[in-house]
Amino acid sequence: MLDLAKTQDELHHTAVSKGWWEEERTFGDIISLMHSELSEALEDFRNGRKYGEIYYEGKKPCGIPTELADCIIRILDFCGKNNIDIEDALIKKIEFNKTRPHRHGGKKI
Repeated sequence: MLDLAKTQDELHHTAVSKGWWEEERTFGDIISLMHSELSEALEDFRNGRKYGEIYYEGKKPCGIPTELADCIIRILDFCGKNNIDIEDALIKKIEFNKTRPHRHGGKKI
């Protein structure tokens, strides 16, 4: 199992070492980059890829799972940059969600 806090630090260190934080970005830009990874997952789905399928373009792993992983990487990198304890927030949110009523909020989907 991954240690989320350690992974967050490692991912942010890698992003810094690869030059991704040489210039500041707006919060909107960062959220858009996270969203773009989800859009790439949707594009793979629309192109007929299976949920769990990982395929390769050369040595680069591609597919819905890797695009979802890219979104998580971007989130953890942002949290590392901004000293957000996402592990603690995730645990608190999971525990809170357990207390919610069935299909809370009255939404259809």
